[in-house]
Amino acid sequence: MKQMLAIVAACLFVCMPGGVAAGDSSARSLPGWEAVGRLNISGKYMCTASLIAPNLVLTAAHCLFDARSGRRINAREIKFEAGLHGRRSKAARVVNKSVVHPQYVHNTRGAAQLGHDLAVLRLESPISAEQIQPFRMKAQTRKGDAVDVLSYSYHHANQMNREEGCHVLQRQTRTLVMSCRVDFGASGAPVLEVAPGQAPRIVSVISSKAAMGRRRVSIGTTFDATLQNMMRSAS
Repeated sequence: MKQMLAIVAACLFVCMPGGVAAGDSSARSLPGWEAVGRLNISGKYMCTASLIAPNLVLTAAHCLFDARSGRRINAREIKFEAGLHGRRSKAARVVNKSVVHPQYVHNTRGAAQLGHDLAVLRLESPISAEQIQPFRMKAQTRKGDAVDVLSYSYHHANQMNREEGCHVLQRQTRTLVMSCRVDFGASGAPVLEVAPGQAPRIVSVISSKAAMGRRRVSIGTTFDATLQNMMRSAS
């Protein structure tokens, strides 16, 4: 499928809303959902992130830059709220280090750099596996594969939403184009392979939403050996 993609809203992180909206109860039926959490960034912005090791979370790189000034946000101004549901989270930790993909260059006009839009955050203290089991990751995903997305958004800021059974429309060198519909706040959300009898695995991270003709799509960043290096640098 070769159609023109129009990036209509690349940066999906958003200002923190004041209200509380209902989320999608099916999100909490997915094993391991508690490993997904909301990033509270400087008390002003929000993104979504996932626990990938007891002390590491994965998100989108553009979440770490101020939307107005473009400056890099101090890691200690970021809080990860794992399994946030209503006003309670399963675990909450302040971040004390952030590592951005070495090829990521932030665009101050608000467009995410597709293909390198990854960041790993180190938590001030680990989250016990008895509380929350980190997600495993998978690098290989094919066109046509079914995937789910778990995210927080402006309209579901305190309760997780699940986009279930969408599909990979295109696989490019460092990105996936998917039929999943995402909204502001979903930056950094995990794209999950959900197979019967297996724990869900992260295959990509949401970077942006786009349009393919009149069809709404989302774009995710894929993984390679660079991510493992980022994890080692953050640890």
